[in-house]
Amino acid sequence: MVTLTIDGREVQAREGVTILEAAKENNIYIPSLCSHEAVAPYGACRLCLVELVKNGRQKLVASCLYPVEDGLIVKTNSEKVMDNRRVIVELLLARCPDVEVIQDLARELDIDKTLFKPEDKQCILCGLCVRVCQEVVGVSAISLVNRGVDREIASPFYEASETCIGCGSCAYVCPINTIKLEDVGDTRTITMPNPKMEKIEFKLKKCKTCGNYWAPEKQLDYIAKQSNLAPEVFDVCPSCRD
Repeated sequence: MVTLTIDGREVQAREGVTILEAAKENNIYIPSLCSHEAVAPYGACRLCLVELVKNGRQKLVASCLYPVEDGLIVKTNSEKVMDNRRVIVELLLARCPDVEVIQDLARELDIDKTLFKPEDKQCILCGLCVRVCQEVVGVSAISLVNRGVDREIASPFYEASETCIGCGSCAYVCPINTIKLEDVGDTRTITMPNPKMEKIEFKLKKCKTCGNYWAPEKQLDYIAKQSNLAPEVFDVCPSCRD
């Protein structure tokens, strides 16, 4: 175990975990929008910045990327941290003024307006959807494209991706709930925040026992191939299989 100090409190953490993970395990709040236990750290949103005191020197680091060390002193709400956090939230508020999660963060920091030019975006470019599609699902149906102000989430050629299996993992991990997933009848519809991308629809599998539609056929075909299982295994939904 590693012993470090966070906001004046001595805590222990497992060797190899990040400062953000150590803080969470000890019920110490550090805001973050791009971090998720299912994928590797990325450091996109920068909300999790903390101030370190090490060997008499101070510096700001992204707590989701920095591993714990013995004797490390961490400040999560110093003046320097809070000043940087307010600027980051103002930038997010300018980019996505109508996103409730961003509005909540702004209220936490007593920010009622932003000095930056407002936009009308629905994506904060945290990359969580891209990473879960690549690292967990393994199909890489979406990616971050372009650079600078033109950077966005997109599928190849902004068309319905042939590799997307409709699992909805992107919607489940989206920290601002901007990727929409809806199951109606025998169809699942996934709507991405990029206006250039049309809605993607998937046919759902019907359970032979109860008659309910329960998962995209394309997703089940993918699982069957990856697991060397016969397609018939998925003729019955999990509820009827128990």
